[in-house]
Amino acid sequence: MDLIEDITAIHIPLPTPGSVTPEDCFPDALEQALRDRQEYAESLQAMCDDLEEDPLVMALGNARVRKEAAETEIRELLAYAREFHGDRPYKLEPLAEASGMSVSGIRTAYKDGEVDAVTLQVGRKPDSRRTRPPAAGTIRA
Repeated sequence: MDLIEDITAIHIPLPTPGSVTPEDCFPDALEQALRDRQEYAESLQAMCDDLEEDPLVMALGNARVRKEAAETEIRELLAYAREFHGDRPYKLEPLAEASGMSVSGIRTAYKDGEVDAVTLQVGRKPDSRRTRPPAAGTIRA
């Protein structure tokens, strides 16, 4: 048993026949996954050696960071769809379906912080004039 190899296999699963479209790209996809595994394993080993950290604990921490980044991106994309898309923002139903959230969850998924982040990232102010829910801990008069 090689812990780094096992963690790498979980982090970067190999494609299976029939999982790649078009099918004639399967060998290339397999080759890329094997290269990615090698690179990840070497990187994880180096980080663990440098920090004297357990590889599994390190991999879990890295996965948590990726998860938090994905959650932030989802909230910012929802803010963009609802606040930066002119007079006709995206409808709640398709956003809920695509994000895996409920319609009511979309309404409260993002706050002023996400709108501010999107403002900086896209270089313009929101189009929407709707009242957003207050940010956590914010008191509105």
